[in-house]
Amino acid sequence: MQTSRKPIIGVMGGGTVGQEVEKSAFEFGALVAENGWILLNGGRDAGVMRASAMGAKSKGGLVIGILPGFQKTQANPFIDIPIITGMGDARNVINVLSSDVVVACPGGAGTMSEIAFALKNKKPVILLNFDVRPFFIGYDLLFVSTPVQCIDVIKSCILKN
Repeated sequence: MQTSRKPIIGVMGGGTVGQEVEKSAFEFGALVAENGWILLNGGRDAGVMRASAMGAKSKGGLVIGILPGFQKTQANPFIDIPIITGMGDARNVINVLSSDVVVACPGGAGTMSEIAFALKNKKPVILLNFDVRPFFIGYDLLFVSTPVQCIDVIKSCILKN
């Protein structure tokens, strides 16, 4: 007997971002939880990772953190399930492969690598106020400017799968 499971929404983004990005990540995390989905991110106590996890927890959501190091103490206080990898940046592959949909918020090279891994593995990629489309010409990237728009696109992606 096959059982259905909750979709896992991967949120990728920078550890050092401005207040507007953190506010958007928080709102998005809250919306993920309100929809009954699981939020997955890089787990650290910084930037998009902390803000999205805090948003999800504010609405009673479940949050998975894929940590780069060897200790659970790296996790932000809003992570329910810390996954210790000891893999450094290589954990980005786990972030992507464990996600049903990848949402990329503003970030740097790590976030760009996650977008590339997601595209290579044919995962839906939604850019939330992070326009990197010129770097990925010819790939099917979806761009949205608000967390609410992002949720609507995720719903259509989930229905396709």
